[in-house]
Amino acid sequence: MRRRTVITGAGPISALGVGIDAHWDAMQSGRTGLAPMTSFDPGWYTCHVAGELDADRFKVRSVVPKSYRKAVKVMCRDVELAVGAAADAVVHSNLSTPGVDHESGFPIPPERLGCHIGAGLIAADVNELTVAFSSSRGDDGEVDLATWGTSGMENLTPLWLLKYLPNMLACHVTIVHDCRGPSNTITCAESSSALSLGESMRVIERGSADACLSGGAESKLNPLNYYRQHSAGRLADARDLEPGDVVRPFAENALGTALGEGGGLLVIEALDHCTERGGTPMAEVRGYAATQSPTHDGLGADADDIAAAITMALRDADLDPADIDAVVPFGCGIPVVDRAEAEAIKRVFGDRAEELELVLTVPYTGNCNAGNGTIQIAIACRCLQEQALPARLNTGSVECGLKAGTRAAGPASLRNMLVLSASQGGQNTAVVLGRCE
Repeated sequence: MRRRTVITGAGPISALGVGIDAHWDAMQSGRTGLAPMTSFDPGWYTCHVAGELDADRFKVRSVVPKSYRKAVKVMCRDVELAVGAAADAVVHSNLSTPGVDHESGFPIPPERLGCHIGAGLIAADVNELTVAFSSSRGDDGEVDLATWGTSGMENLTPLWLLKYLPNMLACHVTIVHDCRGPSNTITCAESSSALSLGESMRVIERGSADACLSGGAESKLNPLNYYRQHSAGRLADARDLEPGDVVRPFAENALGTALGEGGGLLVIEALDHCTERGGTPMAEVRGYAATQSPTHDGLGADADDIAAAITMALRDADLDPADIDAVVPFGCGIPVVDRAEAEAIKRVFGDRAEELELVLTVPYTGNCNAGNGTIQIAIACRCLQEQALPARLNTGSVECGLKAGTRAAGPASLRNMLVLSASQGGQNTAVVLGRCE
């Protein structure tokens, strides 16, 4: 028999704020975090709306130990988000690590605490690059690569690269919280968070750790990453729309997605360890599976492969489709991705697909990419705890046979929930979460 795993702490971070309470309260009241972008001037881009975390609501210096504050200088935005989320998740789980001032928390031996974090393709700060490039111009005013290689690069700060390596998220989190168990970084776009959870789940099952910090974080709200998403055709064409009208999951008149910054960390823990320390599980991780779709255009998603991930996750959980009471799909508003996801749900659940309640997060936070799955999973855990569903935002015309239209928050009878992702690189995940009595 394999070791059972539960989620005991959730630290989502996004435009809605920091922590599960901030996210749950916003989604209960139907308050979106999308707003006109301020990170930079979106100018000619088709989408001027994003999910930005207000600087007054989160400062990374306030969540790291005083002895570690010098390291903040080499943290890019993605790292800051991960570090902030980790601190919140640890406190929420009632654990104690060197990284949090939580005297009442349960101390966990460092070698029994792992860490798996999903990260994205981190873009360098444009201003930092501009200073170096401007010093590399030749007589014709163009950047000269020979000059760049011999002297221009020297105008970058000495520790420049350490800000932008994807594994820096897990690096800083493991140092701050003294995680000496198995650690890994996964870079598979929107599926990164769930893949990290799957890694943590397997590590705990085989006895290599008693708990893991698991999830992901990313911000594409900078000119270089924003341009990549625009070029891939993923952004909504919504210059003249109100923020709440932009993301329309599963709608016939869907326009594309809006980006957000954020994600979060979860505490994944062995049920026996949680019980022994008197912890309180949010939900049990009952099943997990992943598949790969051969997509090459940055847009595609394959219904067969998403359906296969769902089927295998149900088999892993030893459950039937009839045992699932609600689904948290990716639901990003990109028509081709939504169509594949909707078709996969209908293939697996048949006529029940029209009855299954959907919980949509992207209309609230924007697509947080590598961190998006953590927000989905955290909200699903809270749904199971509260036996309730948040309000559903969607101004589009939904005619796909799924319950994706607007609805108010309300009570629900929930035994098991399914969380899905379909990433830009073709990786698909399915996670089955169950209620803990």
